Amino acid sequence: MAVQADTRLRQALAVASLCLLIAACGDDSAQARLTEFTGDTQGTTYHIKVVDLPAALTAETARSAIEAELDDITRHLSTYEPDSELSLFNRSRGTGWLPASAGLVRVLTEARQISELSRGGYDVTVGPLVNLWGFGPEDTGDRIPAQQEIAAAQARMGYTHLDIRPSPPAIRKDIPDLYVDLNSIAQGYTVDRVAERLDSLGIANYLVEIGGELRGKGLNQLGGHWRIGIERPTPGERSVYTIIKIADVGVSTSGDYRDYFERDGKRYSHTIDPQTGRPVSHRLASVTVVSENTMRADALCTALMVLGPDDGYHLAEQAGLAAYFIIKTDAGFTDRETPAFDQYRLENSG
Repeated sequence: MAVQADTRLRQALAVASLCLLIAACGDDSAQARLTEFTGDTQGTTYHIKVVDLPAALTAETARSAIEAELDDITRHLSTYEPDSELSLFNRSRGTGWLPASAGLVRVLTEARQISELSRGGYDVTVGPLVNLWGFGPEDTGDRIPAQQEIAAAQARMGYTHLDIRPSPPAIRKDIPDLYVDLNSIAQGYTVDRVAERLDSLGIANYLVEIGGELRGKGLNQLGGHWRIGIERPTPGERSVYTIIKIADVGVSTSGDYRDYFERDGKRYSHTIDPQTGRPVSHRLASVTVVSENTMRADALCTALMVLGPDDGYHLAEQAGLAAYFIIKTDAGFTDRETPAFDQYRLENSG
């Protein structure tokens, strides 16, 4: 499958969003306006809701267009398909410029901007550390790496070792074994690509969800905002913590409560700080970002999750980001949001 589902938890929105969005199931007229598309992609699932499918467009034509976009992204961004554009780049040991697709350059350019904004807290070359700590494809038996191993992995990474040229599109690396993994941004990009395809088909009202990444446009089948549930970040539970409303934006959540291991009473999160080489140890349980596109929201929530409840919040506030933080306390959870997030609170929908 393409761009395998991000083990850094991209499902925190999925459970509540799908339940809440069909709240009108008892209203036959509203349901008649709704067309739904579901399937498997990128090691996860997609759910797309379209309101008022254009009369000239059949559901089958729309589905074919959606799947064509997903297949195209597979060919370019997958690290699990050995012949994808990204896999070929990762296997290459050359350090010269290699022609690249416009899509790959678009994603890497956004990733570079988030890396610079977060001062290295976000880094798409962090794969060697993720694998070393056992959160990659190989089972390491929950082993704690030695400091020498961490240092060796860090020597093979660093976003500044990746160069991007927009025209003609090309990329290069100055470390032969630099490895780029776009799991923390590619699903958001995929959501945006599918949304752009729906736009081109004349569809004005939709919600696209892939592995918990979302983008909503227009209105739901009841004529209101799309409602999205943010999950309570409790291991072993699936329940709603709060609900937001969105239109014409992308949403992403990252958390520490689905993918981790414990040793000697200490939890080791899948969220790795590229600068320390170790799992983060702060009390931020999850962070949700709403942005103009889902690709940006996807990368930003990973960056803020790395930075933690204090540094992450200060960065989000200073940058004018719409971000919502759920923080662990001795008594349970507390939450904190940036001023830009307030407009998405359900209680402000009127």
